[in-house]
Amino acid sequence: MAEYKLSLENREITGKKLKSLREKGMIPSVVYGEKEPILLASEYVATEKVLDKAGYHSPIDLDMAGKKQLAIVKDVQIDPISRKIINIEFQAISAKEMVTATTPVVVVDFEASEASKTYHFVLNHAIQEIEVKAKPADLPKELEINASGLKEVSDKLTIADIVLPSGVEFADKELDKEQVVASLYDPAAEAEKREAEEAAAEEATEEGSEESETTEEAPAESTEENKE
Repeated sequence: MAEYKLSLENREITGKKLKSLREKGMIPSVVYGEKEPILLASEYVATEKVLDKAGYHSPIDLDMAGKKQLAIVKDVQIDPISRKIINIEFQAISAKEMVTATTPVVVVDFEASEASKTYHFVLNHAIQEIEVKAKPADLPKELEINASGLKEVSDKLTIADIVLPSGVEFADKELDKEQVVASLYDPAAEAEKREAEEAAAEEATEEGSEESETTEEAPAESTEENKE
């Protein structure tokens, strides 16, 4: 059994009529993976709570009007104005088969690193999530990557530094393990660089002004010479 559960009811309403369903506090959804897509709907608040916790990576036990089905979230459509969920797509899965899920990558223990404590470098987290494959029961909620060993500004963490739990593998077998997950930069050095660039730009502007003034004075001297 999955950690998360959601009750849904069958629906026949489609198209423009879905607006009335949403106005009643329901979210329309579709479950793919069966012979035919199954049209369903669920109560908004309860569904939002489950999705907040399960995300796109944890299996959910769906109770589809009495019929049980294990599934993961395939897609969630959000209204661009209200920012409310307007539709959900579920993918039916089997507890015995490997499934692919998008899993968050979390950097931990950076505060304990010399880079943070001594040099006050800042961590740039480049890769926020990655696809993995596992049986539903083995799917991790998140993948941790430890940053406590970071020291020099040139230090970085790559996909190769992610320790996968037992039974979990990367979905992309040709994945470049040298891709940078997180890197460091020095705010103080960046500030000095900006100051130097601004000073150089200001100096160049001043030199340009002096040259312009000299050029403007030249015709006046020439005129006086002609009068003599």
